Amino acid sequence: MNETHREYHPIASLFPLMDGNDFDALKADIAANGLREAIWLHQDGSILDGRNRHRACIETGVSPQFRTWSGSGSLIAFVVSLNLHRRHLTSSQRAVVALEILPMMEEEARERQGQRTDLTSVNKFTEVEPQRATQQAADIAQTNYKYVSDAKRLQTEAPDLLADVKRGDKSITKAKRELVRRQRREAPPLPSNKYRVLYADPPWSYGNAGVIGETDNYGHVARHYPAMTITELCEMGIEIKEITESNAVLFLWVTSPLLEECFPVIKAWGFKYKTSFVWDKIGHNFGHYNSVRHELLLVCTRGSCTPDTPKLWDSVQSIEKTRTHSEKPEEFRIIIDTLYTHGKRLELFARASAQGWETWGNEPEAT
Repeated sequence: MNETHREYHPIASLFPLMDGNDFDALKADIAANGLREAIWLHQDGSILDGRNRHRACIETGVSPQFRTWSGSGSLIAFVVSLNLHRRHLTSSQRAVVALEILPMMEEEARERQGQRTDLTSVNKFTEVEPQRATQQAADIAQTNYKYVSDAKRLQTEAPDLLADVKRGDKSITKAKRELVRRQRREAPPLPSNKYRVLYADPPWSYGNAGVIGETDNYGHVARHYPAMTITELCEMGIEIKEITESNAVLFLWVTSPLLEECFPVIKAWGFKYKTSFVWDKIGHNFGHYNSVRHELLLVCTRGSCTPDTPKLWDSVQSIEKTRTHSEKPEEFRIIIDTLYTHGKRLELFARASAQGWETWGNEPEAT
């Protein structure tokens, strides 16, 4: 075979080619000392690992040496393991590797499944839920599961930032911060009307709150809306006070872990806590100390703003949750509209439009 035209296996592209001074140093070493580590080939003759060494051999006139993969075990795990011990990749870069091997793992699994004679037996990679496959990819790449989930978000929402991470120019954390800044800049200014009724489901920042999995839309809020810290939410108070009537009501969603932290926000927005509704979601939801199957809708007032109607709704509403992240039951809007029959109303951080309501947020379909 003409070595200058030997093909590269697709899996070899997981890791970038050397260039510049690094590649010159490799050529100099091979020219002086020969090829110390053989180049790995697939059974079809394509290069699995060692593209840089192969290029260096061709350019220096050194005869390349080869070894052929046996075909046993996972090809993906084999190639990744060869490169991880050799390359100085950050955990963020390894997360990108994990993201890129996910579809390869699925294809590898399908091929193995097709070789089975027992059709009732399903391969663990195709049978397993996506979050477990993500964990397996993270394990192979020796990185953090959460970093892989964050990389997936960057792949969808900001491919240019993911490219920065892959090159090592940015960490996952820095890339996420840049994405949040971009998304916040896209949010329109608050309206200038005066509102009597406010309804808000803020994108609370959970800090170390976990993600159940890629298929769980109740997972990490930042995948769906740029999360805001308590300080950032409090800073909105100056503008919110300007657009709120002197006698107004605020219905504010908050989860149990952030109940204590939300009260400075309520105060900064010019309201006082009065009571709450409990949304019993019926189904299990992730929690560190118990199965948190409820969420709280706090009722807060500014000045005097008791309900316009005497109807007393049950404070506990049992309504099964949907699989859409942060989607609240429409029954709660009906409760609000029933209690407060007049006055302009505004929904903050809205995800969809609603009849009779003005909306504000960074999702165009809501505004």
